[in-house]
Amino acid sequence: MKYGGRSEYVGAGLIFYAASRHRSRPGKPVETGTTTANIRSMDAANPSATLTFASRTPLHIGAIGLIARDLDRLTNYYRDLLGLAVIEHSGTLARLGVGGVTLIEIEQRPSAKLDDPAQAGLYHTAFLMPTRQDHARWIMHIARNQVPISGASDHGVSEAFYLDDPEGNGIEVYNDRPRERWNWENGLVTMPTKQLDIEAILREVDPAPATYPEAPAGLRIGHVHLRVGNIEKAEQFYRGALGLDLTRRRGGATFMSSGGYHHHVGANVWHSDGAGKRDNDRTGLAWFSVQATDGAAYDAALARLKTANAPVTVAAGGIETADPFGTRVRVLKAG
Repeated sequence: MKYGGRSEYVGAGLIFYAASRHRSRPGKPVETGTTTANIRSMDAANPSATLTFASRTPLHIGAIGLIARDLDRLTNYYRDLLGLAVIEHSGTLARLGVGGVTLIEIEQRPSAKLDDPAQAGLYHTAFLMPTRQDHARWIMHIARNQVPISGASDHGVSEAFYLDDPEGNGIEVYNDRPRERWNWENGLVTMPTKQLDIEAILREVDPAPATYPEAPAGLRIGHVHLRVGNIEKAEQFYRGALGLDLTRRRGGATFMSSGGYHHHVGANVWHSDGAGKRDNDRTGLAWFSVQATDGAAYDAALARLKTANAPVTVAAGGIETADPFGTRVRVLKAG
């Protein structure tokens, strides 16, 4: 079973069909906090608990903040979709993550206007599975629970599924191919959009024990993809001020990274060309954080931001700035 594309809706039946050919019994919904990952054969060198290359570069994505009309609905969705643990939940705020590490913070604002795709904001948050086997177990999980997806693609460097949460925020769930298989030409990485062979991923696991009771310990946000109003201005900020490197440009989009990753930040004008600063009284992206691996990486980023005259204010664990379109970016010191 293959599927390529991002724009047209794909029902759960597509992956349900593929997964049904690789399973021996139905699964059950995620029960976070009460079960442990079914990975018995791995000891200290458990790949599912190991951070991927994307999270070991000098700068990498930490977490995202979302504004939601319905806190409980969005909290439950991310908990059940990815197997995240609810770290904190109050009347107006929830934090979800893995092993005590927050990946998503959701703030409730029932009166907020709905996100506008023509404005600057979030295109998608990309959750990176530690291994292809973890991705296969997750695919079986969403197939069993008949979770609808909006697309699936082979990007050469990665294999990706796309979804939308109940309030319209884009989500990518992907695995990276080994770095030695990435194709670089003249300093730019090749990232095509091709048909994804779902069955090839599913063959990575034995269907009988392939359960997905909770998120693997190494799950992190690999990249964020933003809606912006102008590609050149986006690059001036994320490259010139923050210090990321250009890794790819194509058709109204730019991709940038730290330390040789294929991309930590993507930005496009596909629906938002000409957009100005984001309306903060809308649902969707509130902020995202960039984590520094060490003090030198943090100090260098801070110095570049100040040299570029970017807005800088003190925040918990580091500083907060904003790109030219009003998207708030927190730059955090090493853990």
